[in-house]
Amino acid sequence: MTINEIQDEIIAEFDGLDDWMDRYQMLIDMAGEQEPLAEQYKVEKNLIDGCQSRVWLQADYVKEGTDAQNGEGVVIFQAESDALIVKGIVALLIRVLSGHTPQEILDADLYFIDRIGLKEHLSPTRSNGLLAMVRQMRMYALAFGSKA
Repeated sequence: MTINEIQDEIIAEFDGLDDWMDRYQMLIDMAGEQEPLAEQYKVEKNLIDGCQSRVWLQADYVKEGTDAQNGEGVVIFQAESDALIVKGIVALLIRVLSGHTPQEILDADLYFIDRIGLKEHLSPTRSNGLLAMVRQMRMYALAFGSKA
């Protein structure tokens, strides 16, 4: 699936929920479904600056066994947070961006964030954290893309 197809899928899932308490519950459910991050990745260098909660983000560039176009590698993200809603937000970002090439990640317009109302319903500190997570994921893509 393309990044936009995944975003459209997420928008459709959230469209069925009118109440923001239901949307928060959906984020919490997504947090619960996310695989826990291995302890070896819960290190200082993987902590995202700018998040009020602790968020660890691990990125790996995988070339072998991928179905990326033209044999390019893809970026695989894993993350963990000590706050459930934040963990749900990062789970959404991983769902959208993980498994795509660095260039696809860099070119992505993450319109789902606004379309599901996420930005407007987050506290300023969580909103800043969301931007910090996106920025860090793009930085990894940029770094991996320059090595490819």
